[in-house]
Amino acid sequence: MKELPTALRSHAAGSLSVSDAGRQVRLAGWVHSRRDHGGLYFFDLRDRSGLVQVVVRPQEAEAFATAAGLGSEYVVSILGRVELRPEGLKNPKLATGEIEVQVERLQVLNPSKPLPFELDEGFSASEETRLRYRFLDLRRARMQRNLALRHRVSQIVRRRLDEEGFLEIETPILTKATPEGARDFLVPSRLSPGSFYALPQSPQIFKQILMVSGVERYFQLARAFRDEDLRADRQPEHTQVDLEMSFVEEGDVHGVVERFLAEVFRQTMGVTLETPFPRLEYEDCLARYGSDKPDLRYGLEIVELTSVFAKSRFKVFGEAASGGGAVRALKVSAALSRSELDRLAELAKSCGAKGLAWLRVKEAGAESPILKFLDAAEVAETTRRLDAKPGDCILFAAGPAQEASLVLGALRKELIAKLKPAPSRPWSLHWVVHFPLLEWESEEKRWTFTHNPFTAPLDSELGKLDSDPGHVASHQYDLVLNGVELASGSIRNHRAQVQRKILSLMGFSAEQQERQFGLLLRALEYGAPPHGGIALGLDRLLAILCGEDSIREVIAFPKTQKGADPLSEAPSPVDPKQLRELRIKLETPPA
Repeated sequence: MKELPTALRSHAAGSLSVSDAGRQVRLAGWVHSRRDHGGLYFFDLRDRSGLVQVVVRPQEAEAFATAAGLGSEYVVSILGRVELRPEGLKNPKLATGEIEVQVERLQVLNPSKPLPFELDEGFSASEETRLRYRFLDLRRARMQRNLALRHRVSQIVRRRLDEEGFLEIETPILTKATPEGARDFLVPSRLSPGSFYALPQSPQIFKQILMVSGVERYFQLARAFRDEDLRADRQPEHTQVDLEMSFVEEGDVHGVVERFLAEVFRQTMGVTLETPFPRLEYEDCLARYGSDKPDLRYGLEIVELTSVFAKSRFKVFGEAASGGGAVRALKVSAALSRSELDRLAELAKSCGAKGLAWLRVKEAGAESPILKFLDAAEVAETTRRLDAKPGDCILFAAGPAQEASLVLGALRKELIAKLKPAPSRPWSLHWVVHFPLLEWESEEKRWTFTHNPFTAPLDSELGKLDSDPGHVASHQYDLVLNGVELASGSIRNHRAQVQRKILSLMGFSAEQQERQFGLLLRALEYGAPPHGGIALGLDRLLAILCGEDSIREVIAFPKTQKGADPLSEAPSPVDPKQLRELRIKLETPPA
């Protein structure tokens, strides 16, 4: 914490050291803990910088009387002298553990009510209670550390992007609803009764407009709002490092992100990231790991066995292999019990499989319920391709190629969580590139976007828009960190006719296109440059860097899993007068 002396403070508590011995200091902060040691009062004084031990002796009668009434989290100021702690009483676990402050004057600036929970790191309190008293929860060292790291990362990103010629530009918060994959939060307009603003799910259209406007390089730490079901890595509002660039290809965008992330890791974690990050083609990634965001710190790679079972007597494998599908397998270097295999089979069924075929490798041969249907050559070739040794277990999936991989991908993720193998390295960053442009929405019987409706198809795939839209590869790319989708972006459609074509494939009529996307479509007709960008989840990055399981631990004022804020009691009913001004009438809730 930088030294910024004020009327109440000459030093930050945690900044004091042996070199300050003999110096008179003014400190102010909170009473972290107080101890009565038979005629001496000790308490730890805490501020944002850390703790220092304070000693109050009976010779300072007024200060001694005040110290007798101190409670936890009282706000105090002291005037005292820094002294070396006696030998044998030093605390190596504390940054200021070699010194203490002998008090000359002590003043209570504000007392505190009894706390609803302890602020020590080992405390236990429900999330509801922690968020209701967030002003206390944030005083804890862990939360102070998380907020400080958030600040540092934000500043590193800002400096790095500034050095690369980006302009930080704010885009509107009150805007128009556009379909981007989640429900919008709507804001009624008093001046236009019956009309609504939408809070942005992302600044997507506006950042593309900035490229058309000649800005060429834009960024912001953007607030994004999505009305969706919540989980550990989702909040109704979150922050993303949002950027867009003109006259670029995929590698240019990747390079910018790699450089600022390398700087973040170097300055905050002391880690040198190897760049450029590996790039995996979407189809290859799915085939090898059964996921578009695999954690590459672990092996467990899916192996192709279709040719091995092309003429298999085992009907499930033989029909998949000869009917255009696939037979794929995963080797687990663990002796899985029958009950564990049964649980994995249930997981496979929940992913669409009819069951789970498996084979255990033993010194005397193989063991499996399907062994009687397999030829010895098939078993031998399977164990050879997977390099399976006695004690290993092989899990199979057969059927349409992608479905087989997704089943094994789910098993892979479950096995990593269950077996907790040692990762090959602490950090793994890689790109997954060229996602499908479109996917079929079976309920609505139409094509929809895989990521967002503004992604450009690969030039070599343009011809498929008419003949085979479901197999058009796009310029969509995701960045994955330790199995978490950290960032998502694409090269955009900068030609209006291509963008209109894609929207038409998704079922938007000309009138609907104009109503929902008219702003962008009109702009693309006025000399829009080739452009692309990305949005990186700042909260997700910080949660991983801080070792937290939930992004709520790196956000100052988060919502609960139900989207509520116990601190401010939002959302809440509003005054009927406000509703009348907005011309909104609420339905009577069902009894």
